[in-house]
Formats: sequence, C-alpha cells, structure tokens
Amino acid sequence: MSRIAIIGAGITGVTTAYALVRRGFDVTVFERHRYAAMETSFANGGQLSVSNAEVWNHTATVVKGLRWMLTRDAPLLLNPLPSWHKYSWMGEFLRQIGNYRANTIETVRIALAARSHLYTIAEREHIDFDLERRGILHVYRSRKDYDSAAKVNELLREGGLDRHAVAGGEIGGIEPALQGDFHGGFFTPSDATGDIHKFTRGLAQACVRHGVKFCYDTEIASIDQTRDGRFDIRTRNAEDALASGFDRIVVCAGVRSREFAQMLGDHVNVYPVKGYSITVCLDDEKSRQAAPWVSLLDDKAKIVTSRLGADRFRVAGTAEINGFNRDIRADRIAPLVAWTRELFPEISTARVIPWAGLRPMMPSMLPRVGQGKRAGVYYNTGHGHLGWTLSAATAESIADAILLDPAQCAVDLRRAA
Repeated sequence: MSRIAIIGAGITGVTTAYALVRRGFDVTVFERHRYAAMETSFANGGQLSVSNAEVWNHTATVVKGLRWMLTRDAPLLLNPLPSWHKYSWMGEFLRQIGNYRANTIETVRIALAARSHLYTIAEREHIDFDLERRGILHVYRSRKDYDSAAKVNELLREGGLDRHAVAGGEIGGIEPALQGDFHGGFFTPSDATGDIHKFTRGLAQACVRHGVKFCYDTEIASIDQTRDGRFDIRTRNAEDALASGFDRIVVCAGVRSREFAQMLGDHVNVYPVKGYSITVCLDDEKSRQAAPWVSLLDDKAKIVTSRLGADRFRVAGTAEINGFNRDIRADRIAPLVAWTRELFPEISTARVIPWAGLRPMMPSMLPRVGQGKRAGVYYNTGHGHLGWTLSAATAESIADAILLDPAQCAVDLRRAA
C-alpha cells in the first residue's frame, strides 16, 4: 500500500485525505495547528456558491480596484508598498484577463461536480454542518450593475448552472427579512450554505475512522527526496522528528503552498488575499426572526451572508492585498456591522465575533491541481474565495490522478518486487 503525506488540514487537505483513503492509500496529514480547519477554513462566508464562480480577472474589476485604493472601507484594498511576490502575482493576474471567460466556465464546471460530491460525503459520514439548501440570491441596487450581472449570468448558465433573473419586487418573496431598495437580482435555487469549520472537523474525524493519521501541532522544516524516490519530512517538533518513507506528497497548504512548492522545486504562485467575516450571535427571539435564511450576495458591497443554524448569522466580505497580515482591523469590520444594521435593522449586533483569514489565490483564480516537476509530487491548492465550493471535486481529481499515474504504478510494482 502506497504511503502518502498531505501537507495541510484545511478543507482541501481533509477532503483530499478522505478521497485517497477511500482508494486504499495509507494517508498521513501534517498540520501545524492543534486541530483541523483553523485558518481559512475557520469562519468564511459559508456559501457553497456555484453562482459566485466568476473569476476576478476582468478589466472592470481592475478599474474598480484602482478607484477603491484611496477608500478605507472599499470592498477591495491594496497595500501599495513594494513586494516582489505581490507585484509578480499581480502581473500574472493581469495576463489572465484574456482567459476570463474560459476560466469562469471551468470554475462553474468544477463547482457543480464538487457540490454533488460534498452532499454524498456528508450523508455517508453523517456530518452535521448546518447545511441550508435554500439557494443564494444575488441583489443589485442599480440598473447598470444588474445589466453587468446579466452578462455574467450568461457565462454561468453556459457552464451548466440553473440561475434565473428576479425583478426588484420579487426579492421580498424570496427573502422577506431583507430590507432595502433593489433594482433586481439573480436567484440560484441549487446553491447552499453551511459551516465549513464544522464540516471539515467532522470529515477529519471520519478520516480517522477510515485509518488516516493526523500529525497536529507539527511544523514542517524541510522535505527531502531520497534516491529511491521516497520523501522524508523533517519537522520542528521538540525532538526535531523525521517522518520518512512516503511514496507521494500532496501539498494542500493554503497560503503557505508557495513555500512548500519551493522546497520541492516548483513555482506555485499562491498569494494571500485577506477576507473578513463577522458572526452575529442571534441571542434573542426578535433577532432570530429578523435574520434571513436565504443566503445573499450584495454585489455593490461585495458582502455575502449565511444562516448557520438558529442562532448564528455569518456576514463576510472584502478583499485585502496586504501580504501575510492577519490583523483584524476595526475599520474593515465596521462596514460589515453597518451593512447588517442597515438591511436587517431588527437584528441585535450587541454580540458580534470578528474574524480575518487569508484566501490562497492563484493569479488565474483557478486552483492548482496536478503533478509537480518531480515524480511523486502533487498539488491541490490555490482555491481562493471558493475553497469551500470547489474542494470536494478537486480532491477527487487529485486522488484519481495519483491512482492512475502510470509512472507511479510502475515505481510501486518495482518496489513490491
């Protein structure tokens, strides 16, 4: 049985471990935190949103970003201080504008497959993660924004998504709790929401039942490949431990994937794009009644919402290009609270839990899924703002690639002999 090491126990690492162990591999997951799903998979917007599959590589997005640079509460902020990583990533991002249409359609395709896999996994392993299959409603305040969204909708439907337009007067019928004046929207009945942290932790427990070993509190110092092609992983534990003899290694390390790729001789240009969320605690009955159950995306504010059970309301948004800065800035949290109070005035915001996380983004906005330069090296990373939405499909893809790789099969046979 081939031994596989996975770096990272976020949503992509854990779904990859699950896909591999079900194919009969001996899987070990290395994670620097004490538990699974403690970084980007901790408190994101909660949307399983095929309808949010549009990539950001568009001229209009770049123009908006330039306008927003001098506005502290803008949906997108760029720290202009020079950094080779930042500006090389931005250069690659701009070169991908010509692939906007193809990459958006491909993202829809992956997301649709992922949704089916995720539902199957949750049912098979009996994972409770506050799943709500009530759809996602995108709302637009002006005719201009709505018309732009209609063009995007054509691409999403071309990718296979069932998503239809709704007039401003129909929005209240879909989500009565929403207050505000909207020109119109688009509704995707098949989209859903859930708690990514609860799902990932539940799936990690299922992986353990199936035989996966998790090495938590384990910081990796180096990765070496021996003459026979196997991998040795040295960790920064107190005893400077060495885990050896892995036949393959899969990097699912989120924003640190670039660092591990360099150890393995590859260039994987993942950049950390910070996002924020608040979890509004619905402590009283009035707030619970006033909070929406249908998931929302306000296009102008770039804010998404999810109802996580009876007593939690997640509001998330913004993008900040500022390196590995994880600070929770009050001036970035304030717009999320203000938006909640404006559109849901009966919800109490007396108890709000803020969070910030780093999205691992590739310049193309498509995840890096496949082999590295060296035999036995694989990547499943760089899912950006759609890790929750895409991971169940990319995990299946990388597991199949490992299972069917003829070069690796030949190596396994030689070793067995």
